[in-house]
Amino acid sequence: MTTWTERPNGHSIPLTTPSGVDRAAHHRLDEAWLAAAWSHPTTRVFVVSGGQALVDDTPDGRTELVMTPAFEAPVTETHRYFLGTDADGVRYFALQKDALPGRIDQSARPAGLREAGALLSERDAGLLVHAVALENWQRLHRFCSRCGERTVIAAAGHIRRCPACGAEHYPRTDPAVIMLVTDDQDRALLGRQVHWPEGRFSTLAGFVEPGESIEQAVVREVAEEVGVTVGDVEYVGSQPWPFPSSLMLGFMARATTSQIQVDGEEIHEARWFSRDELRAAYESGEMLPPYGISIAGRLIELWYGKPLTP
Repeated sequence: MTTWTERPNGHSIPLTTPSGVDRAAHHRLDEAWLAAAWSHPTTRVFVVSGGQALVDDTPDGRTELVMTPAFEAPVTETHRYFLGTDADGVRYFALQKDALPGRIDQSARPAGLREAGALLSERDAGLLVHAVALENWQRLHRFCSRCGERTVIAAAGHIRRCPACGAEHYPRTDPAVIMLVTDDQDRALLGRQVHWPEGRFSTLAGFVEPGESIEQAVVREVAEEVGVTVGDVEYVGSQPWPFPSSLMLGFMARATTSQIQVDGEEIHEARWFSRDELRAAYESGEMLPPYGISIAGRLIELWYGKPLTP
């Protein structure tokens, strides 16, 4: 399978750079090890709530997750998620709470991945995307889908077990395809969703359906949303997207037709853009670029030939 992720003309895909944290899954069922890790003085903990955590801006211009030693963390025994260890042996945990803790110095602020994902270090971004994905799953899957009984958390936040029927439930990941479609004139097809603000155009995307390959999903979604037929499909790379539980699978796709007919339900407007037309639209303010951490921006950059933003 071809991957374009590391090609030099574009930035790397956000939230996919190695964080330097080993998830150490083999420790998740070892309660004695987890207890010792929690009480270790070098262990670091942060709170996640509603997809957000506290971040702070340092004097040298960096943005960091606000983490504390375990003995300073809010009390919770149930919603404590082990995220992994780094090369120095530091263990990382996230705590799921109904609200973020207050900060005496008032310097920290709440932020989610959309706001802070591109500002955080590779380590902090990796920790936050892991924690947010677990929190979203935990909040939405509290009951057994087999018998309806309330489930209990196990494996340091990575399994929910049913005490009634014994079923085990694992974090959900929904595969979705996202694609930049080009035509025989090497123009890019961008669309605007119904609920997006005026001027916000991006790549097309959609969920993979049961019994469908990801390549088939690309072809189907493009046809359904804008009425364009796609031929060749080439994989680019993937991106975790915990809003709430997607894995975005990025593609470049070549159209065999160019007539656009939007579905009016998901896509309100779609247009073909040459590179000159796209640059002019961005420079004039007629168009807004994709969200900073989205893989959509990297797909457009691959076609455009250079980063859209510094």
